[in-house]
Amino acid sequence: MKTFEELGVAPKIVEAIQEMGFEQPMPVQAEVIPQLLANTQDIIALAQTGTGKTAAFGIPIIQKTDVKLRAPQTLILCPTRELCLQIAGDLTDFSKYVDDIKILPVYGGSSIESQIRTLKRGVQIIVATPGRLIDLINRKVVSLDNVHTVVLDEADEMLNMGFTESIDEILSRVPETRSMLLFSATMPKEISRITKKYMGKPVEVTIGRKNEGAQNVKHQYFLVHAKDKYLALKRIVDYYPNVYGIVFCRTRKETQEIADKLMQDGYDADSLHGDLSQAQRDYVMNKFRQRNLQILVATDVAARGLDVDDVTHVINYGLPDDFEIYTHRSGRTGRAGKTGTSISIIHIKEKGKIAQIEKLINKKFEKREVPKGDVICEKQLFNFVDKIEKVKVNEEEIARLLPSIFRKLDWLDKEDIIKRMVSLEFNRLIEYYQAAQEIEEPSENRSRKDRNSGEKFERSGKFDRDKGGVRKAEKGYARIFINLGKTDGANPANLMGFVNDHVPGKVRIGRIDLMQNFSFFEVPEGDARAVVKSFKGLYVDERKLVVEIAQDTPQNGDRKKKEDTPFWKKEDGGFGKKKGGKKKF
Repeated sequence: MKTFEELGVAPKIVEAIQEMGFEQPMPVQAEVIPQLLANTQDIIALAQTGTGKTAAFGIPIIQKTDVKLRAPQTLILCPTRELCLQIAGDLTDFSKYVDDIKILPVYGGSSIESQIRTLKRGVQIIVATPGRLIDLINRKVVSLDNVHTVVLDEADEMLNMGFTESIDEILSRVPETRSMLLFSATMPKEISRITKKYMGKPVEVTIGRKNEGAQNVKHQYFLVHAKDKYLALKRIVDYYPNVYGIVFCRTRKETQEIADKLMQDGYDADSLHGDLSQAQRDYVMNKFRQRNLQILVATDVAARGLDVDDVTHVINYGLPDDFEIYTHRSGRTGRAGKTGTSISIIHIKEKGKIAQIEKLINKKFEKREVPKGDVICEKQLFNFVDKIEKVKVNEEEIARLLPSIFRKLDWLDKEDIIKRMVSLEFNRLIEYYQAAQEIEEPSENRSRKDRNSGEKFERSGKFDRDKGGVRKAEKGYARIFINLGKTDGANPANLMGFVNDHVPGKVRIGRIDLMQNFSFFEVPEGDARAVVKSFKGLYVDERKLVVEIAQDTPQNGDRKKKEDTPFWKKEDGGFGKKKGGKKKF
């Protein structure tokens, strides 16, 4: 492995990064730094988070900056405020001994006036979220005419968050002669579109395989009944006494509910999701970074750009529909050369996703049994004993108190003191697991036909409160079908949260009718088609999500069309067919 000096890094930068503890370049740095210093026009680097990407592009960018020119020369775009601040902070550390270099993070949720004042004083490197940068461009306080390098960091995350149009607009404002660096953990189709549109013949650097998970992360799953997921989560957390982890949930509502339950049960936990203000998010993140929280419960959107090197575990409270999101979740642990564990708590209908994710990340999942109560108690007790053995004793501070303590406890022998210490610490935990029933693992032999039959509407009268088929929507509302029901754990609250998480803006939801394997909900007629469109192409568990306007719902006076035939009326049950005429579930 070459040294930073052998890669061509300037002495002043080497001095700074050595003070930060960097001795040898990481693989992505060894590949990318020489390319950038040699003025390679365009580079695509595919590597997991936590592999040293910031230094890979940051070091050569600093070295190539003309400090005499007080105008933006490098533009770094990233998806979130948190990542924006982290990159700017790292670049500031790398350039500690480089005089007169100015680096500015530009992001929403902070004073735009302050950012404008700094820009007017002269900045060479801008690290920005797309929305705030466009705002500053429109105010004519940022000129990109002198930009020679553009970096898209975590490009796949930016596209997932809907920044495609913003990126297009920003890239149209920079000179055509600029170099472009694209860093991404995965390579979705939209990334390919950007590379074809804005790059000539890019050099591709891949650390590991495309979309592959981090090498030092173990992947495990626990199979439980849906009703037991929270109890399983508690047991897993208890089994790892020193866990410092992130629990990923699907919706904002579920995130808050799980965090609240953990806090009520005595865990050092808190939530991070889109319903929190920026100030609340900063407060929670600071607590987590300072380890005042043991468990952060978060949505995928809120946790994007989260960069904490010491996370021991990522726990998936259910698997995401987009399997590439799993790569991002698991990449939050095992960073900076450390090991980590990615745990998934799944129910029987999510079992099929495991094989698909294994293929994507090129790694096998280990199936684990939910820990038994006696095993958990034993592990907690031995962890407590380890802490007692390793505790640092401040002899001077406690010296004056010890004689009184010894006299007070003189009537107890060593064994009695140990028993009382352990009981004081663990009576509550031991009593809980003595009374708790063990979690039963569901049988995997249940037939696929039984799981996905859907109880055809003509056969099931449960939904039909009005004679003649599908009940009519309230006046001014459209009735929407969705193939999620009680079997999937749906209830009115989480169904509303599911809709609002996937449909842009706030949608007013009227009556909800829950069936065993499907449901109806009503939305204003004007929003109906937008709601249906928002769910197009999504998958839930092992089947395609079907969201359609119910057949008997008026569609702003339109006559019924052939293509509007609802899911349950289609000849093949709405699932489509595989070769051989079998239904695709």
